[in-house]
Formats: sequence, structure tokens, C-alpha cells
Amino acid sequence: MPSRLADLIRKARRLSAERDRLIDGLAQEWARALRGQGLSAADLDELWAGLTEDAVRRGRELGEGKGTAQAWRHEAREVIGRVRHKVEAALREP
Repeated sequence: MPSRLADLIRKARRLSAERDRLIDGLAQEWARALRGQGLSAADLDELWAGLTEDAVRRGRELGEGKGTAQAWRHEAREVIGRVRHKVEAALREP
């Protein structure tokens, strides 16, 4: 049993690192796309809200009934929140 637990921990760490890399890459792409667009804070708020709602809708459609709408919304908010934080920090850089 202990080796099974160690395997699960390694897998969780690997998946977490992969997720972090994907979020970093996505944030870089969004920052490049949004830089110089002259978007206001309200525009960005609407963008992130729309992306969150789209992610929740797509997640429910592709999830084949796995997880509740609340769980999808929580996950989408967490991921998009991390992307948003990185993008908005990059946009503030000169």
C-alpha cells in the first residue's frame, strides 16, 4: 500500500507541474494578444467573466456528467483567476 500512495503523490505532483506550465503558457499568449489593445479595467473584467462562463459551459458539456456545475465553476474560476493574475501583471510591465 505505501508504494501505491507514493505513486499517487508522484502523479499528483507531475499533473500539478503540467497544469502550472499550461497556465503560464496560456497567460503569456493572452498577454501578447491583449498588449496595446487599450482595454479598460471594466473591459478586462468582462473578458475574464466571459471566459469563466464559457469554461464552465464547455466543462459541463465535455465532462459527460462528471462533477457538478458548482465544481466546474470553482475550477474555472481558479484557473482563469491564475491566468488573469499573470496576464494583468504582464500588462502592467513596461
